[in-house]
Amino acid sequence: MKILLIIAWLFSFPLNSYAQKTSVMKTDQTQEAEIKNVIENYYFKGIYEGNTELLRKAFYKDALLFGDIKGVPYFKTAAQYIEGVGSRVSPQKSGKDFKPTIISIDVINSIATAKLNVKMYDFNYYNFITFNKINGEWFIVNKTLTDVQP
Repeated sequence: MKILLIIAWLFSFPLNSYAQKTSVMKTDQTQEAEIKNVIENYYFKGIYEGNTELLRKAFYKDALLFGDIKGVPYFKTAAQYIEGVGSRVSPQKSGKDFKPTIISIDVINSIATAKLNVKMYDFNYYNFITFNKINGEWFIVNKTLTDVQP
């Protein structure tokens, strides 16, 4: 009898009371399209053209960039990165190949991540970009990158 009472007592607790709500985690296609627009029309296009105005529209002013390039640690603020892009010869002007690819985009509420591959000059970059929706607009708030040799 005690065992039946214990079993009945255990089943009286909701089994999913501590489970994560997956409905919050579904990807909103509209949000994903907005992020894709930022990536393609501001980030990729800004890099390709060396267009600092487009990059300023993509990056939150206090965004940070971390990673490694050819094994050398890399750290810049968004302002330093954008200035660097503006002062180099752009892939467009150099005539070198520029092949950007969106590998994935994941959105949860007002945050998102994107995994990108950007082949330019002699580099094969993998970028992990973090977005935040601020005042109704998606901005890059963090970028991590690495250069992978073929």
